[in-house]
Amino acid sequence: MSNLTKWSIDPTHSEVSFKVKHLVISTVTGYFRKFEGSAESTSDDFEGAKVNFTADIDSIDTNQSDRDGHLKSDDFFNAEAYPKLSFEGVVSGGKLKGDLSIREVTKAIELDVDFGGVAEDPYGNTKAGFEIEGKISRKDFNLKWNAVTEAGSVVVSDSVKLILSVQLVKQ
Repeated sequence: MSNLTKWSIDPTHSEVSFKVKHLVISTVTGYFRKFEGSAESTSDDFEGAKVNFTADIDSIDTNQSDRDGHLKSDDFFNAEAYPKLSFEGVVSGGKLKGDLSIREVTKAIELDVDFGGVAEDPYGNTKAGFEIEGKISRKDFNLKWNAVTEAGSVVVSDSVKLILSVQLVKQ
């Protein structure tokens, strides 16, 4: 076992996105533009690494300002009362397992982790890359707003796909 290594998210080489079905027929993609996170690892493959992550709710971006405003409202995230979402967990067996907190709710979730490896950038920084994906139920986190169309379709799916492309930089 090697020494504890600390890593932090490189925001310029990372992306935090989510996808939600709209009217059951198409998908809306959104991003959190401001986020930070860190990992502490004792192994080169990040097995057992402790992970911390937060995203600013106010940075939500779905490429449509009215929708972004609605998502920041109390119908969804309530950015005023709950300005950040947070995650604390551990990497284990190709999974990232831990507690996700949105609004006043904290729930255990599990995401798939694809470790891309470690490389040195042209400036001598050591970087580690990950693709992280999974699904959560937005209703589990009190993001309950919905509407039903005249035809009976829900406007916004309960299932939310999380897709993170993360590059960490060794501290």
